[in-house]
Amino acid sequence: MTKQKSIHDKLTELAGNLWWSWQPEVTSIFREIDHDLWDELSHNPILLLREYSPDRLEERARQEVLHSRINGAYRRWQEYMDSSDTWGDTHAGVLGHRPAAYFSAEFGLHESLRVYSGGLGVLAGDHLKSASDLGIPLVAVGLFYHEGYFSQKVDEHGWQQEQYTFAEPSDLPMTEAIGADGKPVKIAVETRHGSIFARVWRLNVGRVPLYLLDTNIPENSDEDRKLTARLYGGDHRTRIRQEIMLGIGGVRALTALGINPRVIHMNEGHSAFAPLEIIRMRIKNDGLSFDDALRETAASGVFTTHTPVPAGHDRFDHSLIEEHLGPLADELGLGVDACMGLGRVDPHNHSESFCMTVLAFKTSRRANAVSNLHGVVSRRMWHSLWPYRSEEEIPIGHITNGVHVSTWLAHQMRVLYDKVLPANWHLKSGEPEVWAGFERVTPAELWETHQSLKNRLIVFARESLVKQAQRLKRSEADSQALENVLDPRTLTIGFARRFAPYKRADLIIRDIDRLARLADDPERPVQFIFAGKAHPADDHGKSILQRIARLEHDDRFFGRIVFLEDYDMNLTRHLVQGVDVWLNNPRRPLEASGTSGQKVVLNGGLNFSILDGWWAEAFDGENGFAIGTGQTHANQDIQDQRDADSLMDVLEHEIIPLYYDRDDDDLPLGWISRMKRAVRTLGWRFNADRMVMDYVKECYIPAAGSLSCEMTTMP
Repeated sequence: MTKQKSIHDKLTELAGNLWWSWQPEVTSIFREIDHDLWDELSHNPILLLREYSPDRLEERARQEVLHSRINGAYRRWQEYMDSSDTWGDTHAGVLGHRPAAYFSAEFGLHESLRVYSGGLGVLAGDHLKSASDLGIPLVAVGLFYHEGYFSQKVDEHGWQQEQYTFAEPSDLPMTEAIGADGKPVKIAVETRHGSIFARVWRLNVGRVPLYLLDTNIPENSDEDRKLTARLYGGDHRTRIRQEIMLGIGGVRALTALGINPRVIHMNEGHSAFAPLEIIRMRIKNDGLSFDDALRETAASGVFTTHTPVPAGHDRFDHSLIEEHLGPLADELGLGVDACMGLGRVDPHNHSESFCMTVLAFKTSRRANAVSNLHGVVSRRMWHSLWPYRSEEEIPIGHITNGVHVSTWLAHQMRVLYDKVLPANWHLKSGEPEVWAGFERVTPAELWETHQSLKNRLIVFARESLVKQAQRLKRSEADSQALENVLDPRTLTIGFARRFAPYKRADLIIRDIDRLARLADDPERPVQFIFAGKAHPADDHGKSILQRIARLEHDDRFFGRIVFLEDYDMNLTRHLVQGVDVWLNNPRRPLEASGTSGQKVVLNGGLNFSILDGWWAEAFDGENGFAIGTGQTHANQDIQDQRDADSLMDVLEHEIIPLYYDRDDDDLPLGWISRMKRAVRTLGWRFNADRMVMDYVKECYIPAAGSLSCEMTTMP
């Protein structure tokens, strides 16, 4: 007779698959086992269960009446993993025996796994989760950063300080990847000065396996052991070594695992060396010429470009390419100069550096930007790669980003959705008709649900501020004062993102006196919650962050403006679920898409944004608010002032009056009408299920069936 599994066994299995991270019912089980320990351990169920023996866990489960919930969650997970009745089973069967391979330098899956820095990584994580929910045959490849991205502390002067902590693989839901030979996978990538070795870890993201390469092994030198220590750390030499490991090493890891992908999807240019390794294999194994191997490899390539900011495209000089790509260039039958040409707009311009984005375009037949406007900008930006085509004919399309609904939708809002949307609506969230029923939500119920989430955010913010004050050894009086900052009855605006200068976090304080008057209005006040990190090497971004952080010490803004340190997925979750308004004011058209505002939509918040990225195709005049008209001035300073004026005008004359216009039951009916319209018109369009289905239909399936097609003509 098979031994019955204990609840400790079942929870251990659940903790080993990140499926639990987008299941609020499962998350609540871990939280109820030990609320304080759950928070202390950064919501890591593996560490939590390590503190509980099977007997102690049984006792705790009896106390909290958790047995039936644990058994139910375990059964649902098994049914999920075993199901073949999925959208992907119907629409993506061609990928079944040879899946799509998704390469990304970072993956934002959960706050306990710090291998992400921001939007790019969270987008990649949402892509995997939706691919899993839809049943898409997909594998993913990345790097395991033991120290991850930095933890942020803000000192008494408001200046950002970076701290790094070491993560043990045994503390995370990772296991050694086992190759086709039954042994743990280890791979090597050759350089002119020796090989770099890596082991491979496997994480299960629902039905999708994610393989992370790790150079912290004895076979490497001390320098190379640290190669994958930090995300976006180090100099250009570190970066190119990380990228040959991600691209070349990633393909070699898949080969060792017995995985022969039909499609290579490069999420940004960091992984653009991957097609070169596939070309090498085709030359060696199939006897193809370089040109034939390039043509066939590019036919199966998909490239997503994410940034219109020049600094976001990695470039390397000849010496770095010679050192790190030289051995591969030899095997390709190319000299290093010819290899350099693959990464140049003009292959014959020897003064031009090697650009990873250019290489990605040249080795993929299908390329896309991440919003409609970003597509326009990208075609203009890379027009020189196709000099004989008009701008409209440049082969760069767009698939607008979306967010994973189950990850970002608050549980309280999920209950509301379940009442008015069709049964199993979450399995069809990319279909517009599914969302029409949201209009049936009663204003009072929607408002009360939103208010409960707002109260939760404010409690979280107060606790965070008190902890920060205690860390800085501020007086007990100061700490006590922070326990009462922010008012749940006050219009609350959130701003949280990377503190890059072009995102203009300080735009709202250009007219500081006007802002102070609005914030302190006795009848209709406004309060702001800021969060975000500046890149460790970006002193300009840090100075903008400092200006914002120090406002909370200005008597005019005490209790009205706060800065929450160490922006991560947990902080994001509280913010996007609790704010009334989400502010986004980048310098158009430098925001490729943006997804934080899409998370806000799901939870009933309203966007207040420059008409850039996704908002340029989302705003209809009644589902949020716009800053400016979408037109830009040639003079950047003039444009910044125009946008600042528009921001304050819309805030003072549209947003504040609408929010405080209440009926006899204290309901802002005009505001609630916009909330409902935002969810109904935007929820289906800007979610990751729709996004992944678009990738399957427009990229993966055509790429999988076009191995004999001609590659797009490139210089």
